[in-house]
Amino acid sequence: MSKHSLLPLLCFFTASAWAQPFSAGIKAGLPLTDFINTVSGQSSSVTNRYLVGPTAELHLPFHLGIEVDALYRHFSYQNVFGSGINAVTSLNSAGAWEFPVLLKYRFSGKLARPYVDAGVAWDKISGLTNTLSSSIAAGTITNPSGQNNSTTTGFVMGAGLDVHAIIHIMPELRYTRWTDQHFNLTNILNSNQNQAEFMVGITF
Repeated sequence: MSKHSLLPLLCFFTASAWAQPFSAGIKAGLPLTDFINTVSGQSSSVTNRYLVGPTAELHLPFHLGIEVDALYRHFSYQNVFGSGINAVTSLNSAGAWEFPVLLKYRFSGKLARPYVDAGVAWDKISGLTNTLSSSIAAGTITNPSGQNNSTTTGFVMGAGLDVHAIIHIMPELRYTRWTDQHFNLTNILNSNQNQAEFMVGITF
C-alpha cells in the first residue's frame, strides 16, 4: 500500500474517532505536590508516587465534553507524641479516592488537539488504619491519626493535549484546590489543600 493511499485511511480513522459520542479508558498520574505536610522531627509521610483509575468522557457538540474519573492513591505517615521514654509513635496507613467531574473544551486540530478543563472533585479517605507502637503510663492520645474530615470537595482546572490516531493519548497538567483538610494535628502535620499532578489518559 502506498503512502498516498495510507493518508486518506488515517484521516478516516481520525475523523471517526473525534465523532464518537463516548470514550472510556484508564488514567494514571504522578503527584507534583505532597499529600501531607509534616513538621520535621514530629512526623513523616510516604505517598506512593502514582494515581490510577478509570476515566470516561461524553463528547458533546461545539468541541465540548464531560469527563468523569475515579482516581486512587495510597499513602502512609507516622506521628511522634511526647519525647524520651514517654514518646509514642502513631503509624498510619490509608488510601484516597478522588472523583473529578470536568467540563472539557478542545481546540481545533487533526491529529492533536489542545484542551482545557475545569470542574469539581470529591475526595474520600478509605481504609485508614492506626497503630500505636508504644504506650504511656498515664493519659491518652486523642485522635492519633489526626483525621479531621474523611471527605472533602475541591475546584479542579487543567490543560492538556489530545493526541489521536486510533486511541486517544492525553497528557495533562492538573491543579486542585481543596476546601477542607483531611488531616490536621497542630504543630505535627496537616493535609495539603493545594494539589498538582501530571496525568496521562488513554481512552478508546
